[in-house]
Amino acid sequence: MGTRDHAVLRLAVDLVILTVREDQLQILIIERGNPPFAGRPALPGGFLRGTEDPLAAAHRELREETGLNASGLHLEQLPVAGAPDRDPRGRVVSVPYLAIAPNLPMPIAGSDASGARWRPLDSLEEDGHLAFDHDEILQVAIERARIQLEHTTLAAAFCAEPFTIGQLRGVYEAVWGGQLDPRNFSRKVIKTEGFVVATGEKRLVGTGRPAALYRRGPATRLHPAMLRADLGPPIHP
Repeated sequence: MGTRDHAVLRLAVDLVILTVREDQLQILIIERGNPPFAGRPALPGGFLRGTEDPLAAAHRELREETGLNASGLHLEQLPVAGAPDRDPRGRVVSVPYLAIAPNLPMPIAGSDASGARWRPLDSLEEDGHLAFDHDEILQVAIERARIQLEHTTLAAAFCAEPFTIGQLRGVYEAVWGGQLDPRNFSRKVIKTEGFVVATGEKRLVGTGRPAALYRRGPATRLHPAMLRADLGPPIHP
């Protein structure tokens, strides 16, 4: 009976951290301080240490490379990235995480990152490739977020409470990449049970009438779903 070769792996985590800033979907990007790909933009992340599980490593890497605390973030695991040639240092398998929160502060670079900043998704796509296979990981994360907005109350995780329906619509527009009809969107949100709860208060927005304020409702999944097709095609600027 012949012997079987077993791959020797190193396990890493990568973080796709999303927020809405200046009405744009933005991603936290670091500049790598060490080889490989020194000086190149990349997602925050790194290797597991000692007895860490991937989630604990994700929390640590977020803190070390950006100065952010993961305790207030929506955090969920994405499909594992394990192509044999994804890392020039050897066989490295990454467990990526999608993280979302409102009003995240400016990051502070540390550890092996020489810089950290928020970048609009559009500018990332224009400027070129991220290190390793982080472009592919990012695209998986963005599509996950877009689908989650259709079927769950995740959009509220981008909003600081209390918020207006207009602010919630701005999240959908930023993540989906187009403008939605305000009346159609407002009607859909308010009729979706458990999505938002009115606070009974109002806020002056611009020069118009004060807008009603809402907080997150008890629902975690949307019934019916907020499908993009149901809201009509995006009105691109």
